[in-house]
Amino acid sequence: MTGHRTFAALAFAAVVGAAIVGPARAEDKVYAKVDGQPITESEVATMTASLAQQLASLPEDARRRAVVDRLVDLRLIVGAANKAGLDKSDSFKARMDQIRSQLLVGEFVKVKVEAAVTPEMIKARYDKDAAAYTPPEELHARHILVKTKEEAQAIIVDLDKGGDFAKIAEEKSQDPGSAKQGGDLGFFGPGDMVPEFDKAAGALAVGAITKEPVQTQFGFHVIKLEEKRKQPLPALDQVQDQVRQAVVGELFTSKLDELKKASKIEIDEAAIKAK
Repeated sequence: MTGHRTFAALAFAAVVGAAIVGPARAEDKVYAKVDGQPITESEVATMTASLAQQLASLPEDARRRAVVDRLVDLRLIVGAANKAGLDKSDSFKARMDQIRSQLLVGEFVKVKVEAAVTPEMIKARYDKDAAAYTPPEELHARHILVKTKEEAQAIIVDLDKGGDFAKIAEEKSQDPGSAKQGGDLGFFGPGDMVPEFDKAAGALAVGAITKEPVQTQFGFHVIKLEEKRKQPLPALDQVQDQVRQAVVGELFTSKLDELKKASKIEIDEAAIKAK
């Protein structure tokens, strides 16, 4: 029972608007009635979608029953509020005007902005950004991690004598994630490693090994730089959603600028600054 009521409290504010508006379809199944007012299948579906995360763990019939219960609660409270004349108060009307404005902004973005974005616009924006993109450098390195500076220095001596880096890493490295791969860390970009490691690896020439142990919070490292490359540019299909959002934002700003230019806007700066 406690969980049931907690769910109700969490869900109420988020779904009041969506749950009690919208005409019922003629073929709608009626799940319940409150003082003769039906609660329909389409209303239940709308509210269920808005609470998808909260309801995810429930089986379908329990999910449907929970939503019907919430809609019953909403009907009762809305009915009581209307009888009490709460919808006539100035504060309620002001809040409704604010909600209406917010919904209209959302509808404007959906109909006048998002719907106007074409695949060609997305491709053009991607090409523009790609042309201006300076890819960061990535490093491909191996390392051998040990507990003491003396151990690391001894390993460097062995490597200077021709020791096999990968074999020594497999035998002596304390890094369980890379030791079995001969110390191979793969490619990493700026900031992926702790600063001391990042700086030491970045200072190496390809094929070179650190001459002194590199100390970090994890211990002492011997690092070998295998490769340097520019980070590959992601393909359009990998970043299409992000590019589309950028186009939407750009188009929205453009349309807003047009509205400002076509309107007479007067702002009283003195009144704004007055205490």
